[in-house]
Amino acid sequence: MFGISFLNTLDRLADEVDTEIADICRQVEKKAYDNHKKVLDQFIKLGVADFHLKGSTGYGYNDSAREKLEELYAGIFRAESSLVRGQIISGTHAIALCLFGILRPGDELLAVQGTPYDTLVKMIGISGREPGSLKDLGISYRQVELLENGLPDYEGIKSAISSRTKMVYIQRSRGYSLRPSFSIEMISSLITFLRECKKDLVVFADNCYGEFVEEREPVEAGADIMAGSLIKNPGGGLAPSGGYLAGKKELVHMAANRWTAPGVGAEIGPSQDYIRLLYQGLFISPRIVTEALHGAIFAARFFERLGYRTIPSYSEPRTDIIQAVVLGSEERVIKFCRGIQSASPLDSLAAPEPWDMPGYDHRVIMAAGTFIQGASLELSADAPIREPYAVYLQGGLSRYYSRLAVIKAASLLS
Repeated sequence: MFGISFLNTLDRLADEVDTEIADICRQVEKKAYDNHKKVLDQFIKLGVADFHLKGSTGYGYNDSAREKLEELYAGIFRAESSLVRGQIISGTHAIALCLFGILRPGDELLAVQGTPYDTLVKMIGISGREPGSLKDLGISYRQVELLENGLPDYEGIKSAISSRTKMVYIQRSRGYSLRPSFSIEMISSLITFLRECKKDLVVFADNCYGEFVEEREPVEAGADIMAGSLIKNPGGGLAPSGGYLAGKKELVHMAANRWTAPGVGAEIGPSQDYIRLLYQGLFISPRIVTEALHGAIFAARFFERLGYRTIPSYSEPRTDIIQAVVLGSEERVIKFCRGIQSASPLDSLAAPEPWDMPGYDHRVIMAAGTFIQGASLELSADAPIREPYAVYLQGGLSRYYSRLAVIKAASLLS
């Protein structure tokens, strides 16, 4: 175990890092202001009132709280329509509503960034024929790998698109990989290219971890529909559960029919007693996302100074809240995650262990002493136990919390 002198060294290093990253953090603050204004403008424009903060029960017919919240999401994300429900369990669930709601037997789904996030592999049917997967329902799948520099393979994509290709899947965040996350500018250029290849493609964007990091969102860049989780960025650390879809009205309706049943769609579904937290979380989310970005920039530079490879580097532009740190061994990954856990406000005495987590092909270790189970925006660190043994840090309700946790994690590494 390291002594007091080593901890003092880490504290001094942290002070130096704070000075180094000051200018970059000021740039992040400008985007936060623009995004906060965008959110506030919609609250005012749509006349959100106190009575919209009350939940409903049963079928939830004529639920004004639910309807107004969905107007807000559509307006903020510049979409025709949205579906925002506390009963959507996760980002993966929200994505599933889009894929299963829009695609039909005989259609093809094309991923343009290689293999998507781990929890989608079985859902799509990439590995085996999982009952109820897209593959099981007669929907085919193809993927195009990224180039060595992490950019889209435009020629490969053009060759892969066929008459059967109905939907193109774009994952904004890096997932459990070391590739660069996709900026909105890159997504916009990619979508323009896709339209030139085939005009009637449905372009779907997985927006998890990306909301309010940049000034624009994927629908503004040309995506037809996008999805995300409320216990990530747009929930602001307050939403106790939920997910959203936003995009073209017809496509959101198709996904809503999958959420309930054809002919019922989005017309039912009680907003429940925690609807206020969804409103309040959305309102403060640009600020909380910025706190998470401050923490990620700090972590990147701090571990660079300690000799580790970080992706992205502290000075690179951000398009999501995830910070990868390549630790090089299973032992270091476990120590890092235990350090984050021990600095958490809840369950600080727990010692995370890698386990066979549902939806993943490798053992996964997760550290998250969060007030809301699995809420990545609060502060979490997780990693698949596989080479190159990188850990993925995300969230941070305050930059100070992230700083303290990162120092603690570093103190356990040898």
